[in-house]
Amino acid sequence: MTGRQGRAVRAGGQAGAGELLELVRSGRAVTRGALQQATGLSRATVGQRLDRLFRAGWLREGAGGPVDSPLGGRPSITLEFEDSHAVVLAADLDTRHARAAVLSLTGEILAEHSGTLVVEDGPEAVLGELGDWFARLLEKTGRPAADVGGIGLAVPGPVDTGTGRVVQPPMMPGWDGYDITGRLSRAFTERAGAPAVPVLVDNDANLMAYGEQRAGHPDCAAFVLVKVSTGIGAGVVVDGAVYRGIDGGAGDIGHIRVGADALCRCGSYGCLAAVASGGAVARRLAESGVPAASGSDVRDLLAAGHPQAAALAREAGRRVGDVLATVVTLLNPGVLMIAGDLAGTPFLTGVRELLYQRALPRSTAHLDVVTSRLGERAALIGAGALVVEHLYAPERVEERLRVLGV
Repeated sequence: MTGRQGRAVRAGGQAGAGELLELVRSGRAVTRGALQQATGLSRATVGQRLDRLFRAGWLREGAGGPVDSPLGGRPSITLEFEDSHAVVLAADLDTRHARAAVLSLTGEILAEHSGTLVVEDGPEAVLGELGDWFARLLEKTGRPAADVGGIGLAVPGPVDTGTGRVVQPPMMPGWDGYDITGRLSRAFTERAGAPAVPVLVDNDANLMAYGEQRAGHPDCAAFVLVKVSTGIGAGVVVDGAVYRGIDGGAGDIGHIRVGADALCRCGSYGCLAAVASGGAVARRLAESGVPAASGSDVRDLLAAGHPQAAALAREAGRRVGDVLATVVTLLNPGVLMIAGDLAGTPFLTGVRELLYQRALPRSTAHLDVVTSRLGERAALIGAGALVVEHLYAPERVEERLRVLGV
């Protein structure tokens, strides 16, 4: 059972409109009768609370379902989440590139834009530009700014999700402690003429893991995604929820010390990212005369079958696999997904070589080691899903219904 489904079930006889909506959205109860059975509420009370959701435009009636009674009778009318009443915005910010999109409430990308956006230019400029991108994307979809329910942003650094601020991010100079949520909200309001909307910020690997787990591995109770691009980070999803640690630092495996003497961007020596990231591979290629400045350059070389790039990617995979043997032993995941610029055959081969050699057989007996399904859109999908879960959490549904006057 996912955390989202569990919240509605635990509400029991006190279930409000928010809990009923949660049950419908999760597919756990999609008829009035099923809602009565799941919550213990009377038929009249269920009807009253559903009426609020219908008036808000958040529920609709679907086709008739199977007949509930063995004695026959009219089929039950199913209830469906009305996913067209709003949209969400999402952006995935990398060190030198960004991607933004308008998404439906069920995660369909309605419009998308990607381009150069250099994180070292600082939060004022970068977030202002994202505001412009969002406004243009909305025009492309034909949706008014008032339809936007919220914004999700993935960033390449550790995030305190309670404040939406990055905490000592090695790859984001000038961003430490900056009010990202406030600035992006203002930028969108100024560019689109929209009312203020909630802005949620999280680490990119976390949101990639969230998007990938929901889209391709919803039944996996322990899911780990490792993003290897300019840096290295991991996202962990346990029982359907992102595990972030006490202040957003969980999954920062790129700064585990591996005994090398290379200087990392964090200022320490011997970090995994300093020797096995896309940036590290690019640096070694450049030193040997091969033009490469970033993880994306390495990705292009690997796609072209460059033999030296492939050899270095496999070596990097072995270093990462050595660290992942500990991660797998600690977390015992069902799926370990490799994503990012280096997520190809040479790197994956290196990971498997060391992972299976160093980890206990019991830890890998039921482990699937796979590559990304959603590709470059994973963080966008995850960021959009994070916003939707925030907007339609049971306690927030009650607040929003009161604001709407229904």
